[in-house]
Amino acid sequence: MDGHIDKLTIAGQSIRHDSALAHCTGDAKFVDDIPEVPGTLHAALVLSEVARGKLLALHTDKARAMPGVVAILDPKDIPGHNDVSPTHRGGEPLFVETDILHFGQALAMVVATTRDAALLAARAVTADVEVLTPILSVAESLAANDLLMDPMVMVNGDPDAALAASPLRLSGEFSCGGQEHFYLEGQICLAVPGEDGDFALYSSTQHPTEVQHITGGVLGCDYNRLSVHVRRLGGGFGGKESNASWVAAVAALGAYHTGKPVKFRMPRKTDMAVTGKRHPFLFRWDVGFDESGRIHAVDALMAADGGHTLDLSTGVLFRAVTHAMNVMAVPNLRVDGRVLRTNTVSNTAFRGFGGPQGVVLSEEIIRHVAKHLGRSPEAVRERNFAGEANGTLTPYGQKLEGDLIRRVWDETKDLSNWESRRAAVDAFNAAHTWKKRGLGSFVLAFGISFGVQAMNQAGALVHVYADGSIRLNHGGTEMGQGLFIKIAQVVAETFGVPLARVRITATSTAEVPNTSPTAASTGTDLNGWAARIAALAVKERMIKVAAEQWGVEPDDIEMSDDEVRSGNHRMRFSELAKLCLAKRVQLSAAGHYKTPGLSWDPKAMRGEPFFYFTYGASVAEVEIDTLTGEYRCLGAWLVEDCGRSLNPAVDLGQIEGAFVQGMGWLTTEELFWDKQGRLRTLGPSTYKIPGSRDVPEVFEVRLLEGAPARADTIFRSKAVGEPPLMLATCVWNALIDAAGVASMDIPATPERVLMAMSAHK
Repeated sequence: MDGHIDKLTIAGQSIRHDSALAHCTGDAKFVDDIPEVPGTLHAALVLSEVARGKLLALHTDKARAMPGVVAILDPKDIPGHNDVSPTHRGGEPLFVETDILHFGQALAMVVATTRDAALLAARAVTADVEVLTPILSVAESLAANDLLMDPMVMVNGDPDAALAASPLRLSGEFSCGGQEHFYLEGQICLAVPGEDGDFALYSSTQHPTEVQHITGGVLGCDYNRLSVHVRRLGGGFGGKESNASWVAAVAALGAYHTGKPVKFRMPRKTDMAVTGKRHPFLFRWDVGFDESGRIHAVDALMAADGGHTLDLSTGVLFRAVTHAMNVMAVPNLRVDGRVLRTNTVSNTAFRGFGGPQGVVLSEEIIRHVAKHLGRSPEAVRERNFAGEANGTLTPYGQKLEGDLIRRVWDETKDLSNWESRRAAVDAFNAAHTWKKRGLGSFVLAFGISFGVQAMNQAGALVHVYADGSIRLNHGGTEMGQGLFIKIAQVVAETFGVPLARVRITATSTAEVPNTSPTAASTGTDLNGWAARIAALAVKERMIKVAAEQWGVEPDDIEMSDDEVRSGNHRMRFSELAKLCLAKRVQLSAAGHYKTPGLSWDPKAMRGEPFFYFTYGASVAEVEIDTLTGEYRCLGAWLVEDCGRSLNPAVDLGQIEGAFVQGMGWLTTEELFWDKQGRLRTLGPSTYKIPGSRDVPEVFEVRLLEGAPARADTIFRSKAVGEPPLMLATCVWNALIDAAGVASMDIPATPERVLMAMSAHK
């Protein structure tokens, strides 16, 4: 199946985001902008104030008597299953029955005539709780061996023997923290009851099908009674993959009991308290190497903080383990991946999905080996690049393209003027006592596909109307990343019509069922192919009509520039559509696509789980105030492999945004729980996401030109959503370089930088 077209007329152009003007003017409609019909009710949660305990009793009388309160619902009011877990192992209740497992866990819900009334009544509900001591750290849970799943261990070669035989050996330990998604639009759902037990759910979700499934399980009804609609999200970043499902279930449960539309929108502090984060990790590693910098063996433990239930931790750990060595070929390796239980929110998907935690392990090892040998991290990394000299296979047996690894790195060095910049940084440091500069780099190979094979599929629906206009629907969700405009470009290109002819419509389970989440950087890959397959089916029928009309062969028909042509024959696309209608030809088709060639043996940890790899490299320069630990990122230079980009303008925006978001995780965004297990970073006053002044002063991004691309990706493009986030790892490396230390836990906050420098002195 070839997605390539020799002459691209729409795909590959820098066409603006379909909602750009609407976003800027405020005309873009989100769930909270849907007009409320008379009688619409509002929901709020009753939350636990302890992190661990036994629920003895819930007192609701005072709340029930408050003005505007319509209903208070708890576990006994759930007609189906009190389980909102996205995994088959279950165990995540919508409302606590007995065991309280984290601060902010939902005990019940209030439905009232106004949102303020619901929030006030929810605070008036009190609980009798037997308070227990929470487990809050990965290290403590690891010591107790409290696992949420069986260990995931990837072994290649003989790491024990290779470590014992290595001329040189080092070991170490470090950690990385979690990250709050901080989407601008918070979690929200409007549930509208219809006839005969039907419900329409207007949800801010990355996974409409899971919203349908989880809500169906809670209500105890068939999925065909629930239609989920998503026009756009105000940001998701993985936080609206599994978490949005239980949010929708809350709204639907309220609508089920009251027979009225119910909107559930959480305040920012509540949203941050009750939704999952990026997984924090604890790393312990042992490396064997020689004087040339060649790494012979690595034995590593990657312990993830899963929170109180499993959620999507299996997939996160899979990607962390498979990306642990990143671009390096290490002949002898053991990576022991574990997910630990703690009394915090259940951690979940976040842009990169374990990849960011995986790649920092190899960077930490590279840095220590380099420091021990008195060499640069860049020299050690290059010495171990996957390629002909060191082997091309990942530890699990999939091929890496060593030439592309070296190419993105070489182009980034050129873009950043690496050699002269390194000399300038060294000269600056020699001349300054209280200011120090650092230079850091990073190279990435990121696998594209869902780790669960069944999720690598998508559906789309294409209609051509009698006037030649086209309606497009697919299973992907638009959350600002430009997915809708890219898929519309694919359909317009397929029919050879202007983009304006293609009408983009809201994602809906009523139109395209059984879809995968818009996640794992697969949105365009999967939905683009599904839409193209549907469009090609309609196009083939239309071409047959034109061929019969003109008495020519179908292969002689060309569709482009809003026309249909063959020799001296031509007609407008709209004229052909009208002719097809007169000939009683179906102008609608559903397309389905499944990613080919994937394989994975979870027991052996072997196979080819990724459709392809995308490559990138980055360099950053920072400056530290040694008296305070404060710092600035003076510049960043990035090269990203997007294959043949469908939309360079959109892709450049994604790369820039992902890099800054990655900087946030690595430098400023710190989650803090007190000793009682209460999350204290519950808003922008205590939780620092990057601002405009945190963006690198010099920020140069380049798409890899003439990148070799597979013929079986959509129009030979490559994914861009997640990989650039990991390119921000160069900033972490630059801060460590400037501080003159070998290691620093993540996030490298100014306080942590200052403490590291003080300890080093």
